[in-house]
Amino acid sequence: MTTPVTTPTATVHEHITDAVKAPDLVRLAPGTVLARFETLKVYAALGAVRTLLRRGTVTPGQTLIDSSSGIYALALAMACHRYGLRCHIVASTTVDATLRVQLEILGATVDQMPPSRDLRLDQERRVRRVRQLLAHRPGMHWMRQYHDAVHYAGYREFADLVAAALPGRELTVVGAVGTGASTGGLVVPLRRRGRRVRLVGLQPFGSVTFGSEHFTDPEAIIAGIGSAIPFGNVRHDLYDTLHWLDFRHAMAGAVGLLRDHAVFAGLSTGAAYLAACWEAARHPEQTYLVLGADTGHRYAEAAFARHREAPEPRTLKPHQITALADLAPPWSVMEWRRRPHEQREPHEETADHKETEGHEETEETVA
Repeated sequence: MTTPVTTPTATVHEHITDAVKAPDLVRLAPGTVLARFETLKVYAALGAVRTLLRRGTVTPGQTLIDSSSGIYALALAMACHRYGLRCHIVASTTVDATLRVQLEILGATVDQMPPSRDLRLDQERRVRRVRQLLAHRPGMHWMRQYHDAVHYAGYREFADLVAAALPGRELTVVGAVGTGASTGGLVVPLRRRGRRVRLVGLQPFGSVTFGSEHFTDPEAIIAGIGSAIPFGNVRHDLYDTLHWLDFRHAMAGAVGLLRDHAVFAGLSTGAAYLAACWEAARHPEQTYLVLGADTGHRYAEAAFARHREAPEPRTLKPHQITALADLAPPWSVMEWRRRPHEQREPHEETADHKETEGHEETEETVA
């Protein structure tokens, strides 16, 4: 008897964003899967741009502007390239030359902040620059990835993919909090379908989002997973557990992921991998999905070149706390239990630009 030959299937994409938006799913352990993205925020940018075009909020040829520390900038530039929009990025000091030339060749114009080791100063400078540009060019549309819930919309497609690939058991999603849209946009539609989903968020020390702003991490270069200003898109009551990790622990996770699984991913992915390993050892009955937001290329010199300094992940464990008052570097974990955070004063970005749709838009776009 001859074995039938199967013909491999392949998809020819109409635009590169269709090719890069979906992650590679890689099994790291029997119950742990990594969703490794080239650029996670392609989902956010495409979903937001398509929704705004459909509503008539923006029109082809208009300029979209926003602040970014890296991967959202590229995602937005790619979405604008696809839909005939102009793009202006106010870039963090952490945006490197490789990313900047990609943005420029894609047609985006770029303002980059001067060098700074202060996350708060870098973010506040970027917001201030956006406001200056809007005052002189009011026809621009400010995307407000930090606050506009339209960025939840694109992750519904990711939720469909996860539901098909990982059916059945209780799911624990482990990922950087960042602007809130990637983790929130994934778990909200899954939970609405009746799936039991735990959400484990990652934060750097120094972020205001979950109350670690009184700490500093002098080596921190993973600004994209935390915030120096309050983010309206972070829905604190979606998160079950929070981990706070410093640079060296994130580096240990990223180096360990490359060494153990040949996966070259960024520092936020390294932090998520480290946290997921610890979580899985305590609750092996669950399925874990680790979100890998980007590749490791922009961290090659600052982190991966120092791989000999990285501690072995299996030797590391967090300080388990029950209150934010007990938070302490280099790694702490707390059961957040889906509660809201204390009310904070609005940042200048939201003070003059009220979210008229807010979470109502979230309900509409991810339902």
